[in-house]
Amino acid sequence: MTFTVLVTDYAWPSLAIERDVLRAVGAELLIAQHGDEAELIQLAPQCDAILTNWKKVTAPVLDAAQHCLIVSRYGIGVDNIAVDHATQLGIAVTNVPDFCLDEASEHTMALLLACARQVVTYATATRNGVWQVNTGHPVPRLRGQTLGVIGYGNIARALIPKALGFGLKVLVYTPRLVAGALAAFGPDCTATNDLTVLLSTSDYISIHVPLTHETRGMIDSKALRLLKPTAYLINTSRGAIIDETALSTALTEGWFAGAALDVLIQEPPPPDHPLLARQNVIVTPHVAFYSEVAVASVRQKAAEHVAQVLRKEVPTNILNEQVMQRSNYRLRG
Repeated sequence: MTFTVLVTDYAWPSLAIERDVLRAVGAELLIAQHGDEAELIQLAPQCDAILTNWKKVTAPVLDAAQHCLIVSRYGIGVDNIAVDHATQLGIAVTNVPDFCLDEASEHTMALLLACARQVVTYATATRNGVWQVNTGHPVPRLRGQTLGVIGYGNIARALIPKALGFGLKVLVYTPRLVAGALAAFGPDCTATNDLTVLLSTSDYISIHVPLTHETRGMIDSKALRLLKPTAYLINTSRGAIIDETALSTALTEGWFAGAALDVLIQEPPPPDHPLLARQNVIVTPHVAFYSEVAVASVRQKAAEHVAQVLRKEVPTNILNEQVMQRSNYRLRG
């Protein structure tokens, strides 16, 4: 029997890894050209599984995928997948929760250090022939300053020891943190369930929450007003967690020192995006996840989730476990 796996999009030169994994279970790849909703709706009736990177797997796409058993995400976040609708239809959804933990936490620290040490400012100045210490803003000593970490997922957990290693104090915000969870990190890592405390006391604020209805736009004008004048905001999670209009206003009016962003609401952004032209903003092109090893690993694992389902096995890292209790759970059929 031959299965068909729809690939909505991918960000690497070939799909050789996926082909090798899926060939072993008699599956062929059907590759979308654009990955927009209309195309995916047209292709979906042919597929037994979906592999997706960034393109949106919407409810209409899932409705059209009448034989689909699984949607497997290349990565951690699943905000591009209509997970609740998939559950209603009896479709399993998986992710790769240990993807790019080193890479994303390292990129966060790289952005933090670039802000603290004014790396971009100095590098731009020397390229323009200016060789002066006072080119950058006043540069603080990093040791003893506070990094506020919003969220406590796997990437945040990987970030904390790196930050502590630079002598930073770490303050973690999450309303659901279990008592004693941070004890292993030592006395310089503490928690708060009050976001306003973190925003108003941290020197660097790094976002590590998934994009949900609750977190969309959570860093708005009210939140940005709380930041210290010397603070920097870092986002390697999802662009829509920050209200970009409010952020642009805040930076224009000097509410706080600057921002370092690996993610934006629209990617790639239009050339006239106001944040791209700001001297106190660093923007990288959604690359915090990237290393050759990380990408190869996530491709292998996401494809293996599909292979497991096509072998009629329960997939690893199933997000919507409740789907297995439904009478219409497709893998049971």
